[in-house]
Amino acid sequence: MDLSVLTRPSPPTSLPRTLTRIGLGAGLVFAGVTHLTVARDEFQAQVPDWFPVDADLTVLVSGAVEITLGAALVTLARWKVAVGLVAAAFFVVIFPGNIGQWLEHKDGFGLDTDTKRLVRLFFQPVLVALALWSTGAVSALREAARS
Repeated sequence: MDLSVLTRPSPPTSLPRTLTRIGLGAGLVFAGVTHLTVARDEFQAQVPDWFPVDADLTVLVSGAVEITLGAALVTLARWKVAVGLVAAAFFVVIFPGNIGQWLEHKDGFGLDTDTKRLVRLFFQPVLVALALWSTGAVSALREAARS
């Protein structure tokens, strides 16, 4: 497997992929800014009880990561495959927190029933898929596997 395809400059992608990548990036920047400002308490309430790091620190760090990833998705088109892989990994890493919110029955952002919290869990894989598809990372992974 030739992993250099994942780190070399990314080839151009289609307009729908580009628009999706930019939209995903803008959404991450927006979410990150709200982590640090207007929704900070709401995000703190969603940090699972079992997580070993202070809830406020978790929200601040995750907000900074979201802003950074979002900005990278929008501006680093030349390296979009690598950024897409990191963004997808980020969505995977935060998924246990979403499961924790459901299992611990924590309200937040209108997710005030177990059904709503459960339905939300099915959107996380969509974010992973969008990060991989919109950046061309899926194609790059296939190419790397063929090499």
